[in-house]
Amino acid sequence: MRILLDECVPRRLKRAFGEHDVWTVSEMGWAGTKDGALLRIAADHFDVLLTTDRNLIFQQNLTTVRLGILVLHASSNDIAVLQLLMPAVHQALQQMRAGEVRHVHFVGQGT
Repeated sequence: MRILLDECVPRRLKRAFGEHDVWTVSEMGWAGTKDGALLRIAADHFDVLLTTDRNLIFQQNLTTVRLGILVLHASSNDIAVLQLLMPAVHQALQQMRAGEVRHVHFVGQGT
C-alpha cells in the first residue's frame, strides 16, 4: 500500500509502517500545497493520506476523491503519542478502500 503522510504528521512516523511504501508530502515536493490540490495530486500516486488534520474532511469535497483518508485523533502530533495509535492504524489500513475516510482514536486519551 502506498501511504502519504500529511505535513502535520511527523516524518519519523514512517518507520512504524514496515512493508508499506510511505512518503511524506515534503519528500514528494508538495510542501505548502493547499488541501484540495494535495488530495487531487495524491490520489494519482497514493492509496491513503494519513493526517492529524481533523478539519480536512469538513473543508474539502471528498465525494470525488479516490484516495483513502485516515484521520488520527490524538492529544498531540508528538511522535510518541502517535505511535500509540499504530496498532489501530495498521488494522484500519487492512480495511481501507479508495474514497473512504476512517478515524483512528486512542481510547483513554480524551480525544
